[in-house]
Amino acid sequence: MNLALHFILYIVAEEGSTPWWDYPGFELWKFLNLAVFLVAAWYLHRVLGRPISEALRTRKETIKRELARAREERDSALKQLEQVETRLQGLQNEVAAIRQKARAEAQAESERMRVETEAELTRLKLNAQREIEMAGKAAVTELRKFAAELSIKRAEELIRRDINNDDELRLVRAGTRSLGGPVR
Repeated sequence: MNLALHFILYIVAEEGSTPWWDYPGFELWKFLNLAVFLVAAWYLHRVLGRPISEALRTRKETIKRELARAREERDSALKQLEQVETRLQGLQNEVAAIRQKARAEAQAESERMRVETEAELTRLKLNAQREIEMAGKAAVTELRKFAAELSIKRAEELIRRDINNDDELRLVRAGTRSLGGPVR
């Protein structure tokens, strides 16, 4: 179409001179070309513009919904983060309390063990003292028994050495009399 318009303008133009519509820099055919393009664009916009604008409007609404959902998710995540931080602080306080309780229990256990150890030592000392006393008494008893047996043996030896047959006969008669038996 551009070519046809150019040809018509060329015929109407005077020969040898440059017509006003083809003046360099003005060139009317460029403006006509622009007008044809604008009319075609306006027509295409009227025919295809509604579906495109509907698609753009739909896309805009979808983006708005996604942004709103993203804000809600961000707010939810921030609330969860706040809860987690609060819980973490609570856990730190709990850990500190547990540590202090463990220290107190360890100190109490240490004190209890010290008292038990002292009581056990006292009990062991008393038991050892009693055993020593009992061993001492047993040793004294054994020593007395040994001394008595030794004395008896020594007395027997002395008596056997010093007693003769006549003394022995006289002692037997005295013993039988004391028992109430006949004397021979």
